[in-house]
Amino acid sequence: MILADKWKDYEVLDAAAGEKLERWGGYALVRPDPQVIWEGAKTLPGWKHPNAHYHRSAKGGGEWEFFDLPDEWEIAYEPLDLRFRLKPFKFKHTGLFPEQAANWDWFSALIRGAVREGRSVHVLNLFAYTGGATLAAARAGASVTHVDASKGMVNWARENAQISGLGEAPVRWIVDDCMKFVEREARRGKRYDAVIMDPPSYGRGPKGELWKIEETVHPLIKACTEILSDELLFFLINAYTTGLQPGVLRYFLSRELVSRFGGRVTADEIGLPVTGTAEARKLQLVLPCGAAGRWER
Repeated sequence: MILADKWKDYEVLDAAAGEKLERWGGYALVRPDPQVIWEGAKTLPGWKHPNAHYHRSAKGGGEWEFFDLPDEWEIAYEPLDLRFRLKPFKFKHTGLFPEQAANWDWFSALIRGAVREGRSVHVLNLFAYTGGATLAAARAGASVTHVDASKGMVNWARENAQISGLGEAPVRWIVDDCMKFVEREARRGKRYDAVIMDPPSYGRGPKGELWKIEETVHPLIKACTEILSDELLFFLINAYTTGLQPGVLRYFLSRELVSRFGGRVTADEIGLPVTGTAEARKLQLVLPCGAAGRWER
């Protein structure tokens, strides 16, 4: 399993009975998690006295219950000197997926190595959300095209760039449907040295374009092969959908990239260590958070 285990401002303290207890900076949040199908005692104080608790509704969706939580706050990912503005919003999210830090570390090392060799690295970040991967790539020395269908998410990412000291970094901020953007870039003859994609299981584009990951992710990968440079550095796919297991991601990347570029593909679960109890630390318990498929030269 790929572990995001370098955080100081974030940790999964405990997980039991469909929920996880997390520390985000100085605040404890309880949120539902579909992976947590095991029982547990919930003895840590944060379970009874969190700063906020997101309650899942039996009819779908849910709502936040707030106790002592600011409207916004910040945390840092120290290994890459990045800062992120957080706030609770619909569908239980806070504006960041901390497990992705493991991927940030991986591709940042590749980018820094290429830059040291005198290469310029152009990264395309699709479904780029609030910009974690964009900022990591920019910090490592790449120029980045950041694409997301939500104008609000793109604005949020730009705010994160500012507070991370990357406001003047070479980033293009694009509000667009990812597939349509890739197809237009192919017609323009644009080429990228790396691709990151973090697609949702289900969503809609800015003009109502329907996205269902099982039906659309492979065509998108194939479309991306039309805009790759001959010196492709890496290609990353994240998946949170249960049906897209690591082996599926490995198959996609092997079929579309290895025959053309060689290189190697790895795919595995991605997770966060559970650290709030002595038992969890002793057993080295990990909360699974989806899968990642990686191609590198």
